[in-house]
Amino acid sequence: MRRFGSIGIDLGTRTTEPEDQLRPTHFGGSAAEHSPIASPTPRAYPCSRVKLPVKSDYAARAVIGLARHFHTGEAMKVEVLAAENGVPANYLVQILIELKARDLVKSRRGKEGGYLLARPPSKITLGDVLRAVHGEVFDSPALTDGQCPPELRAAWRKLQQAVNAAADSITFQQLLDEGADKREMYYI
Repeated sequence: MRRFGSIGIDLGTRTTEPEDQLRPTHFGGSAAEHSPIASPTPRAYPCSRVKLPVKSDYAARAVIGLARHFHTGEAMKVEVLAAENGVPANYLVQILIELKARDLVKSRRGKEGGYLLARPPSKITLGDVLRAVHGEVFDSPALTDGQCPPELRAAWRKLQQAVNAAADSITFQQLLDEGADKREMYYI
């Protein structure tokens, strides 16, 4: 502990407290009272993770919802699609417009109008949907940064290719089939 007048700064250990959460302590108590190591539930660093926006999830939900009705050939109304898939209707309209621009869905006008898939679920991948609403599925500024070491840039490119390949290997027909298999299972 470093002392600054009558106030000390508990540096703790870097494995339990981020630097921006250094806690001032008064020397009135024991160091154990203020030590993150001695606390019964030490806090971990906040986790930063690679995360796709909720728009990705909503777009995938919309496509799987339309895929479930593909065999009927009927268009689904936005309100019904939104309610069945737990997506806000106003946001869903914007997503459907983007999916339509990429020829993943099409719309029908009129009383029986709505949205439907532009091609069979077996011809639409999760990668198609993610790229329709985001551009690249995975991107890193290092891919175009001349200051990034070439070997690191190659690693980022390899990761990008792996993520794209994984997303492109999942069709919505596969997802429908997996869902049907789970519904047909009998539990003892």
